[in-house]
Amino acid sequence: MYERILLPVDGSTGANEVLYHAGEIAQWTGGSVQLLFVADTARDSVTVVENDVVDALEQEGSEIVDEAGEVLDSLGVEYSTDVVQGDPVPTIVEYADRYDYDVVVMPTRGRQGLSRQLLGSVTEKVVRLCEQPVLTARTGTDRALAFPYERIVVPTDGSPAATHAAEHAIDVAAALDATIHVLSAVDDSLLGFDVRSAVSEAEGEKAANEAVENVASSAESRDVDVVRHVERGSPHEMILDCVAENEADAVVMGTTGKRAVDRILLGSVAEKTIRTSPVPVVSVRNV
Repeated sequence: MYERILLPVDGSTGANEVLYHAGEIAQWTGGSVQLLFVADTARDSVTVVENDVVDALEQEGSEIVDEAGEVLDSLGVEYSTDVVQGDPVPTIVEYADRYDYDVVVMPTRGRQGLSRQLLGSVTEKVVRLCEQPVLTARTGTDRALAFPYERIVVPTDGSPAATHAAEHAIDVAAALDATIHVLSAVDDSLLGFDVRSAVSEAEGEKAANEAVENVASSAESRDVDVVRHVERGSPHEMILDCVAENEADAVVMGTTGKRAVDRILLGSVAEKTIRTSPVPVVSVRNV
């Protein structure tokens, strides 16, 4: 798992936190990291230095990937570097697809300066569009990034995308000898007070239990330890509660990336989780 890692970098503090995490993953898997800097072609970066025409962003990018490489050197991790020009979002997505990486690793916050490739909005767009799993890590929190993961939260609503992501989570858990916490939330906020709402509530709870049981059965067939959770409340809040209460190390959840409408599965649940989770979130697109 995750032997070929694509890590877009911009030199920000947040990106450096995630750099160490990507290095830890590569250390464990015996894999390698591809460091990628995208020089944004929307910005005028060409200048003249001592009569030579120089692309300042490309020059900056070369320095940034070299510095990141020094960190990976210190970890004993194999890596390569690349500096390319383009629009950051499609460039990262196309690069990941072209070279078929196992995972793309990105922070959910970048620096507010000359280089803004890795701001949250860019990361979220990559999550929506990338066919490869995307591991996002929120930086600047009190929770240190740690690998290998021992406890993984797997939200499910029984949909094909959630089921596809759960199978990926089981693969990861099997490789790491981790426990998965399978969670389905019955959203009470969608229910009213009439008889039809009571029926809907019962149906919702039944569907949630079935969704959890399907994932749990698949995991147990592969000797992966499972803890089942069916909760009532906001799905996003239940995911965060499950992470906190069980000291989980990561969340693995599904997305669907319809390019025309640019939507994430489960409404804004995945998007909110990516933005607020104190632990890494692996988003798996159902292609």
